[in-house]
Amino acid sequence: MIDLIIDDNTAEVVLNNPKALNALGEADLRELSDAYAEAEARGVRALLLRGEGKGFSAGRNIKGLNPADDDATDYLARQVTPVLRQMSQFPAPTFAAVHGACLGVGLGLAIATDIVYVAEDAKFGSPFANLGATLDSGGHALFVERLGAHRAMDLIVTGELISGTEAVNAGLFSRAVPADQLLDFTRERARKAANGATQAFLTSRRLVHDIRDNGTGLWASVDAENAAQGQLCSSEDYAEGFAAFNEKRTPVFAGR
Repeated sequence: MIDLIIDDNTAEVVLNNPKALNALGEADLRELSDAYAEAEARGVRALLLRGEGKGFSAGRNIKGLNPADDDATDYLARQVTPVLRQMSQFPAPTFAAVHGACLGVGLGLAIATDIVYVAEDAKFGSPFANLGATLDSGGHALFVERLGAHRAMDLIVTGELISGTEAVNAGLFSRAVPADQLLDFTRERARKAANGATQAFLTSRRLVHDIRDNGTGLWASVDAENAAQGQLCSSEDYAEGFAAFNEKRTPVFAGR
């Protein structure tokens, strides 16, 4: 079950199947996609993703799954990956508050989010060798890019999990905070972003993704920044930001 809560300019998408550690089946993925689509249609300016219960998401819901009837490629390529792409392209800054287990498809949800705050005792890794399966949903790219090939293979082969604190120290995610502060911490920052310069944020996301996905070098990135800054000059928020600076007041951004 996926819940959507919209308060002013901020959406909160909640993975709400705590009995299954928010594991995701086909219906859950459709609901998740619908929630992001509705939040986009409602014009929110920030989105927060979180999970109810003891963990963020244990990944795919495999309860009762018969491997003989399973088409894992269909599930991942036609159901999971389109949702991850949709999440990564949401037209406002996105945040995730991750606690407890964050594995498999659950890890993919975090990877597809702009800013990920984790509980210090959250758990990340690849325990799937115990099922004869492998890491999916972008996990290999994340681990190799941030941890290196040897540490990635160590986690995959041993099935050991690392804590939220370890994950942040290794550069996997944004910040680690005490578990009892995580949700308030993330909500505060999502609400602040919802009142910020949305188009500037989205411009920076495009630049960051281009560096990450396409290997854009320093000077090519500088050229792209130059062009992007020129385009932002015509935005309402750019005008408001400079006016507020010169008038020595707090800017009021409209997100346009």
